[in-house]
Amino acid sequence: MAQSPVAISNKDKIESLFQMLAERGQGDYIGEKISQLEHSLQAAYFAKETGADDETVIAALLHDVGQFIPFSESKDLILNGENVGRRSHETLGEQYLRQMGFTEKVCRLVGAHVVAKKYLTAVDPSYHAGLSDASKKSLILQGGPFTADEVKEFEKDPYWKEKVQLRKWDDAAKLEDFKAPDLDNYADMAARSLVN
Repeated sequence: MAQSPVAISNKDKIESLFQMLAERGQGDYIGEKISQLEHSLQAAYFAKETGADDETVIAALLHDVGQFIPFSESKDLILNGENVGRRSHETLGEQYLRQMGFTEKVCRLVGAHVVAKKYLTAVDPSYHAGLSDASKKSLILQGGPFTADEVKEFEKDPYWKEKVQLRKWDDAAKLEDFKAPDLDNYADMAARSLVN
């Protein structure tokens, strides 16, 4: 008689995800002087402090999860011999979180933090000047700023404002001497952001 698969609880899913983030997030955040995990925790902290809803806070925390996911053939973004990130990490992250059972909003926000940078560089000339060198380099490899038509299309999305705000938290989350609350502070919120 075949055994039925054992269901994994939301709590167990989050514990496993957070363990991966803690283990794989200790390396430096590409081109910055903080770890990938510190960057993610800072983004979540900024989201929470500005009153974002739980799903948006969790999207801020997990926006770079595609940088953490192990896979056999890394497809890094290389510009002039310098690694500036993992190619399509936003898409990898969105797909990974969807498979884990996160809400559509969390997944879509994670999947759009790169295009939000393209949007912002198109609509705000001062935005590009404020980007870190690593972010400017990755923008080149991500296709540069949006065209006017792409801006209009982006603004049709019901989450476009949250996507832009998440991008701004992403940009701000590069502080060297700032200690954000740790992963455990987000465990219950993350579990509530799962639909199955």
